[in-house]
Amino acid sequence: MCTSTGEAAFSGTIVYCGRQHHPVHGLIHVLGYQNTAVNLAAGPNAMLLHLPTRQLTPRHFLSAGRTGDVLQRMVAAVETDATGADDIAWMSAEPEPVQIFDHDVYTVLLAADPTTIPAALRQVPPHRRPDLDPGLLRFYADHFPDHTVVVCCFDNADAQRAKPLLLWYPPLDPDRLTLPALDSHTGAAPDLDTAVSVDHWVLLSTDQAPAGWGEPVDYPRGMRHSLRTFLPDAVLGRHYGREQALPNGDFTISHRDLLAGDLDRITRLQPTRR
Repeated sequence: MCTSTGEAAFSGTIVYCGRQHHPVHGLIHVLGYQNTAVNLAAGPNAMLLHLPTRQLTPRHFLSAGRTGDVLQRMVAAVETDATGADDIAWMSAEPEPVQIFDHDVYTVLLAADPTTIPAALRQVPPHRRPDLDPGLLRFYADHFPDHTVVVCCFDNADAQRAKPLLLWYPPLDPDRLTLPALDSHTGAAPDLDTAVSVDHWVLLSTDQAPAGWGEPVDYPRGMRHSLRTFLPDAVLGRHYGREQALPNGDFTISHRDLLAGDLDRITRLQPTRR
């Protein structure tokens, strides 16, 4: 349940967004993203995410290390209590146009302007280098001008053993938590006029929550401190199943509603049409 640059099937998506005051980085949002991917394209493929930040570099990506089940542990914390909803209303002075690096099984490209990505693809190893529809990149450039686009390139052999993507960033709006969930699995731009079926766990947290808020997460002993400082003590979550068809868009909730524990206030957010 995301956007891919070629034909693919995704299932079991877990998407997490947490708001926290980090002891080093200040007020940040932390994103976690994981799904089961089946590449149906003839060659390499890529998963594309858009994040509400202009400040994203390789150092913002966190290694899950031996804790590849960190998002599943969050799901386990809320699973027995969650119910589906019937309705849901190092930064350089002159960064490169496209930053390219390896992370887990992916070769990742970061771009504030998605239309600059095709020229950078020659730096992606051939076995991971996808074909990109210029119309797809133009869609993101037009609809998300203030965002950073993340393209995670993978090959058929590696898709099934990917660990969760974990990263942090200074958000455009600290008081609104938005989780990327636009849907298109054909390589073309997402269709904003068509409802899509979903298969998502949506997980949320805030370090300003009152005592007793949410469900505590059971992390393994020995987790690296450098990772643990980015993870929540407790989460709230809701599952959206395949029986639901929702407008094509992202999930979003205000920090105030999250503090109140009111997950009925999660809505689907569509980009501004241009």
